[in-house]
Amino acid sequence: MAPQPNHGISVIAMPTELHPAEFSSTDRFAVVVARWNEAITRKLLDGAVARLQELGVKEDAIDVAWVPGSMELPLIAKRLAASQRYAAVICLGAVIRGETTHDQHINRAVSLAITQISLDTNIPVLFGVLTCETMEQALNRAGGRVGNKGIECAEAAVQMVNLLKNIPDHLAPGH
Repeated sequence: MAPQPNHGISVIAMPTELHPAEFSSTDRFAVVVARWNEAITRKLLDGAVARLQELGVKEDAIDVAWVPGSMELPLIAKRLAASQRYAAVICLGAVIRGETTHDQHINRAVSLAITQISLDTNIPVLFGVLTCETMEQALNRAGGRVGNKGIECAEAAVQMVNLLKNIPDHLAPGH
């Protein structure tokens, strides 16, 4: 059969897509949750744990560590991620603006630290810290009309763990 003319149409090679692997029931997850604003963070935790279980994570494969406030999340998240015991670490907190800019300093420091921990340990560390102007906004994001950030973080954690399993070893750090 003779080759067909392409009539000026360029043939573009399709990129390789990396998709999440199947979930493994041996994966362990850690959740670090702030006690400050516990009326909010408890709802985030309940949502995260329920969603992890819906996705197939066994109850005894989820460890929860409570810290005093959101500023303390990164230290415990770093210890848990560095232990290599967990496939992912989910950080949950609620920082609500007050009369000063104190909230902005906490939010910035915590978000940067959590990102750095993930990069340093090569473990997904999820930022589930609500950064709201009012208690009403926080309630809306902790199971209210805007959803539940804990559920979203649990879903993202499982997706990231499963995606990392399909990243070829030669693309991993140190190879």
